[in-house]
Amino acid sequence: MDYFKSKLFLKYIWSYLFILLIPLAFMTVFIYENAVKTLRTEIESSRLAQLSQTKVTIDSRMKELSEIASRISYDNRLSSYRVTNTQTSPEAIRALDQYKATSSMIDEIYLYFHDDKRIYSSKGLTDFEVFADNLSFESWDKQSLYNDLNETKHPTVRPADVVTKTGGVRDRKLAYLIPITPNSLNPHATVMVFIKESQITDLIDSILGNYQGLTFVLDVEGQILAANYQGDTLSTNASAALFNTITPGIQERRLDGKDHSIVSVQSESNGWTYMTVMPSSQFFSSVLDVRSFMMLILGIVVLVGVAVALVLARMQYQPISTLVEFASSRFPEKKNAGEPGYANELERIRSALQNYSSRIDLQEPFARNQYLSTLINFGNSDPLSPELMQLFDLKLDKDTLFVMVIGWNGSKHSDMELRRRIASCLAHIELPDLQATGYGVELPQLDRFGVIMSFDAIEGLEEISSIKQIMEHVRGMLLDTLSIAPMIAAGSGYRQLHELNQSYIEACSAFDLLVPGEFGTSALFEEMSKTPSHSFWIPNHMQLKLAQSLKQGNSDVASQMIRSSVSSLQSSMLPALLVRCISFDLLNTILKTASELGEHHMLQQIAPNMVFSSSLDELESVLLSLASQLCAEVNQDTQQEEQTLIDRIVDYIDTHFTDHNLSLDTLAYEFEVSPSHVSRSFKEKTGINFIQYIWQKRLDRVFHQLKTTDTPLKDLIQEVGYLDTPNFIRKFKKETGLTPGQYRKLHRTTTSDAGADSAS
Repeated sequence: MDYFKSKLFLKYIWSYLFILLIPLAFMTVFIYENAVKTLRTEIESSRLAQLSQTKVTIDSRMKELSEIASRISYDNRLSSYRVTNTQTSPEAIRALDQYKATSSMIDEIYLYFHDDKRIYSSKGLTDFEVFADNLSFESWDKQSLYNDLNETKHPTVRPADVVTKTGGVRDRKLAYLIPITPNSLNPHATVMVFIKESQITDLIDSILGNYQGLTFVLDVEGQILAANYQGDTLSTNASAALFNTITPGIQERRLDGKDHSIVSVQSESNGWTYMTVMPSSQFFSSVLDVRSFMMLILGIVVLVGVAVALVLARMQYQPISTLVEFASSRFPEKKNAGEPGYANELERIRSALQNYSSRIDLQEPFARNQYLSTLINFGNSDPLSPELMQLFDLKLDKDTLFVMVIGWNGSKHSDMELRRRIASCLAHIELPDLQATGYGVELPQLDRFGVIMSFDAIEGLEEISSIKQIMEHVRGMLLDTLSIAPMIAAGSGYRQLHELNQSYIEACSAFDLLVPGEFGTSALFEEMSKTPSHSFWIPNHMQLKLAQSLKQGNSDVASQMIRSSVSSLQSSMLPALLVRCISFDLLNTILKTASELGEHHMLQQIAPNMVFSSSLDELESVLLSLASQLCAEVNQDTQQEEQTLIDRIVDYIDTHFTDHNLSLDTLAYEFEVSPSHVSRSFKEKTGINFIQYIWQKRLDRVFHQLKTTDTPLKDLIQEVGYLDTPNFIRKFKKETGLTPGQYRKLHRTTTSDAGADSAS
């Protein structure tokens, strides 16, 4: 079977995939986000540690510059007198060059004495005007430079500025102005150190390693002293928002429409802030390996999940496909091309179950009656009986069981509705006061019903008294409900289901002894069997049960009565001649019953030596043989009568099947047998049930009429006895795959073509 052609199977696969993939997707996103977050935290923490190291390094370098300025202030070689003296000035220049060499950060070092027209560097003495002209600052003009050199009272660092030298060489430098003597209220000179911006940024980059982002060094006022943009930029607004509100630590900010990770530390010595600013998107580039690994794992899990989904979907779909195949085999659907089918297999199964349910609903009363009829006729020998009892909701689990036969005076046709009402009334009897439950059984006779009663013993009340009270309650129920006074006969109580056939035979025996026409009377077999008779030793009830079992063809009960009677005689202490005479009662009962049944030939089969010369055991064998033969002939006659009856019923149906009133009830009252007996016998003899037979007869007539006439469809359907036209059309289409109109058009065309061909 190609499962992938089934939409239901594909739905199962998708369902399992969703069940797998949704948690997997959430789990993957969670793990991935957690991994990114963890890695980001690690990177930011590492960046924070690196910035702390950068702070320590740069702070130490700046401290070195302050110490150099302090040494210069106390160095005699660099005193005002020696620097300005033409003889000692070369030594002073060399001293400045030595101080410059002590720090890798110094690009150039200058010494300026307040109000002097000259400035000194490691390269020599230069007139201030010439110095200012040779070094042109972009945002620091000559006058400002002169003022700052003369007026600076505290160490000051000017942010990196573009410096243009003579010849057009441009560079970005920081200027560090340190007044000397340090901490003096009236400094006399200023040491100015030039530091290339790249010197600071390179130092930071060397510590940060492979960092790709923005790097800033800010003073206490938030001005950028040095910056490394690495090809990126920040807008003025973003810079203002960033530098004015930044606090040391790790933060996330949205700058210029993008999320950024900001790491900063602040120096305790000079208040500088060291900062890195990196777009958050760059973190994802750091987790490419993690993402690739997770995608690989995800792909493997998805493939395994698809395989598992296929296996689970097939496991779930397998029983459904089996049910669909079974439903299709039992209820094949014939559909035209292009006609929509079932939405899925579950719809097909639902349709089959509805079909089964409708059939069960129709057949359950007959099946239930058949089961109960089997119980009273043959006992309970079927191992499936408990399951059947549960299916039919029968509760025959009380202490004592017995059977009643109920009859009433009714005419052939006038009491059809009355019989239905009686059947409904006796279908289920509940007598809580007597702890009794009963179920009605249709008997072959039209004017009789059987009832199987089950009751628990009531303390202080004898069993026979309980049976009598149950009989009276049932009679009162029928009288109050239906205003009829039936004749009721009951068999003895038994403990096991398989003994119900004996109670039924006893009830039939008691019913036969009732005076015909005396309705409202009742008889209890156990009491009637005690009536004195001409038999002295064989109990009367045994002879009654023997006669009734022979009439019903029940050889098991008949054999049981014969063996029980003979055993009683053998165990008695009577003389042999008297025992022999008494045993003739059994023979007389058999012969009398045979005569009543019209089997007169049995007397001729008895030879004198079979009776007078044989022992009691041999006589028992003769009696058993006669009883078995008589029961076999009764059953054969019954089967022949039933076959004759069914033949008559079939002929009647073939004649009247177009009558819309034709039903099991009408047949039952026409042939004076119960509806359940008609149904059971009809199915046994014809192989199909009554409804199917009627439908097929009507369908065949419709086929013929559609092919040969132009009678309107509604009239045609009513002519065959079907009043529900839409329902007939649905059943017709289900049977043939065509509507009646399509069938007529197809077959009339074919017939016309065939006629034309034969004419030509």
